[in-house]
This record gives sequence, structure tokens and C-alpha cells, in this order.
Amino acid sequence: MNMYKILIRPVLFIFDPEKVHNFLVIFLKIPLVSKILSIFYSSKKPGLQRDSFGLTFRNPVGLAAGCDQNAEIVDHLADLGF
Repeated sequence: MNMYKILIRPVLFIFDPEKVHNFLVIFLKIPLVSKILSIFYSSKKPGLQRDSFGLTFRNPVGLAAGCDQNAEIVDHLADLGF
């Protein structure tokens, strides 16, 4: 068996998704947290840049629809490279 099925998946399914989402929203709203995370996760490599629909994206990784339904953490997600 692989590590995902044995270790990672069971841990991910322990928590209620709505509670994890609410925790993430609160956590990212802490001013210093978002800036520290942006240092590690925001990409500025030109090779990753993509142009689509007249917009330039620094990173080709996106989020699933509905991740930030109330647009509470749009700027914070941008700090993470999305």
C-alpha cells in the first residue's frame, strides 16, 4: 500500500471540512501569518507564468470553485500564490 492510503488520507478525513475551512479563514486573516506564508509559497519564476483570457497569472496552480465563497480571503490566497 502507498503512504497516502495508510497515513495521509485517514488524517485528512478526521476533521469536519467546514471547521477546517473556518479555521483557515481565521488563520489567514492574522496579518503576519499571510505575509510569512507568502515568502514560502508565492512564486515569482517567469517560467511558471501563464496568460489566459487577457490576464497574467504568476503561477499555474488554481483553487477549486467555492473555496472562498464569501470572498473573505481573496488577498490572502493571492499571497499564497493562487
